Amino acid sequence: KFEQKMLPAFDQLMEKYGGKIHSLTPDFGDIGANPNLISKEEYQKLVDAHVMFKDMDADPYLKSAGISSDWPYGRGCWQSQDKMRIIWFGEEDQLRIMCMKKGSNLLEVFANLNEMLSTVESIDGIEFARDDNYGYVTSCPSNLGTGMRASVHVKIPNLTADGTDKKAKEVCKPLGLSVRGTGGEHTPIGADGTVDISPSARLFIKE
Repeated sequence: KFEQKMLPAFDQLMEKYGGKIHSLTPDFGDIGANPNLISKEEYQKLVDAHVMFKDMDADPYLKSAGISSDWPYGRGCWQSQDKMRIIWFGEEDQLRIMCMKKGSNLLEVFANLNEMLSTVESIDGIEFARDDNYGYVTSCPSNLGTGMRASVHVKIPNLTADGTDKKAKEVCKPLGLSVRGTGGEHTPIGADGTVDISPSARLFIKE
């Protein structure tokens, strides 16, 4: 039902940015067929391109926490025509709103993100769980607060020459930075030495 509630928001976003909804939900029950349903082959292509999240039901951490329940119902994403804006629905948190762009203009990326948030929050019936003391409530406790993570993808071939991110983590940890694979947590680094780097401290951090 949450996916269906998000459709008006996606319609507004597609008026501004174009794009398409890629849904994994087999059907909408009594309502009928899902017009945005994609095939298994299309899904895998999106996963390989880091546009869509991986099979949550195959993740033992998510499964043990009950986060992957009813997979694949209620799961999918919207991606804009320019591929700079993505919204995942039904992943670890009900919504994950992302903006990205090549280059170093982080302010432009943040402005795009803020515009998307405003559009989503303007839809009747969509409210985010928020506590006055702890901020936005998220599946992972480390994201409590703004619920926001800013990261950059950078190539560091010398530190990843052995095919792992071990040396990169040794360098980044004292700087307060986390190193992940290009597909997010628990994913491998890029073949060319590209990694995802973001601030380690997010719990209760203000904007």
